[in-house]
Amino acid sequence: MSYDEINIPPPGKPAGKNWAAQFEVLRRHINFKDAFAALRYPNYRLWFWSQMFSLFGSWMQSTALGFLIYDLTGSPAYLGFVGFASGLPTWLFMLYAGVIADRVSKRNLIVVTQIALTSLAATVSAMTFLHFIQPWHIIVMAFLLGTANAFEAPSRHAFLLEMVSPEDLTNAIALNSAMFNTATAVGPAVGGLTYALFGPAWCFFINAVSFIPVIAALKMMKLPRTKPQTTGNSPLDEIKEGFSFTLKHPLIKAVIAIIAITTLFGMSFVTLLPAWAVKILHGDAKTNGFLQSAKGIGSLIAALIIALLGRFNFRGKLLTFGSFLLPVLLVIFTFVSWTPLSVLVLTGIGMSLILVFNLSNAIVQTSAPNHIRGRIMSIYALTFFGLMPFGALAIGAFAERFGEKTAILVSAITAFAGMALVACLAPRLKKST
Repeated sequence: MSYDEINIPPPGKPAGKNWAAQFEVLRRHINFKDAFAALRYPNYRLWFWSQMFSLFGSWMQSTALGFLIYDLTGSPAYLGFVGFASGLPTWLFMLYAGVIADRVSKRNLIVVTQIALTSLAATVSAMTFLHFIQPWHIIVMAFLLGTANAFEAPSRHAFLLEMVSPEDLTNAIALNSAMFNTATAVGPAVGGLTYALFGPAWCFFINAVSFIPVIAALKMMKLPRTKPQTTGNSPLDEIKEGFSFTLKHPLIKAVIAIIAITTLFGMSFVTLLPAWAVKILHGDAKTNGFLQSAKGIGSLIAALIIALLGRFNFRGKLLTFGSFLLPVLLVIFTFVSWTPLSVLVLTGIGMSLILVFNLSNAIVQTSAPNHIRGRIMSIYALTFFGLMPFGALAIGAFAERFGEKTAILVSAITAFAGMALVACLAPRLKKST
């Protein structure tokens, strides 16, 4: 649906005297069933419900791994080692994984990675049950898990367009985000409870079992036969082709720039939330939980809103709005020292983050040709996952020297300036659908 179809002027143009009547027309055109449009596709239904179950298991394992290595060592440094080990494969393998995603069946590649993840979870579960697990085992396991995830990510993103039609891609991405944020809110709590009552081995075992429905769902899907294109070029040449296409495509290049700015300067504040809860809000671990949950609730709300508006033709405008809303809310957040108001602002920040990430994903996927989509999505995933540790490291070091408020404020101002530069250099972004 476009603005013209419902006789509503686009943002930036006056609505005239009949704005109330026009809003009523828009309201009547909104069908809340559209919020779940992607679930009308049988293949996506199989994916959605199997992934929902699997994500709960993944969060249970992630939570248990952190608890377990701290129990074994009593050292916070080992938590950093695990984080580094799980993130390193992103830089080592993500781009090559994009090449593979364009060369082979994406469904088959995802099945292989799910089998690998199942095997790793079962292995760490058995080692824990047998009291054989050691800290270095967990670090190696984190690296292997990160490797499997690095090979899966480009295929998983690009695979959506094989399950739904392009007009419902934004809706599918939004439902994926809603699914992820639901699991994020509940999975760690279930994992912590399971760990306390039954031990960490059961968390790993449940996660191993959780991949089985995903594998079964992928095998049950009825997909049109597609023959992956091979060029005969070396993987390095194909990676170069992916970068060349990205740099020459104004819209994709602008969106990747927005993701880089958001990851480095807009999302890094999350690293400081535990310190913020104690030093600024004079709270404790419970306060930190409220802050983290507020961001998650905002993310879930925004994902559902995007799902509802998935077929509207103003993704570029909404992405631009979200990219500027985020730094503005971060600036406001730095001046708030009352917990309830901080929770409210963080809810808005969570919403703006999802506006940026979900709509960026949808625009990149629909703009990339099928034969190169895997490589483009690997660049997208590398930008998101690869830059995140650097943003966290930078804001942590800055806060150590100048304080948390100054660190977040500087990050927000830098993000706003970066978004303004992108908006000036890529005016076509606001017109993208």
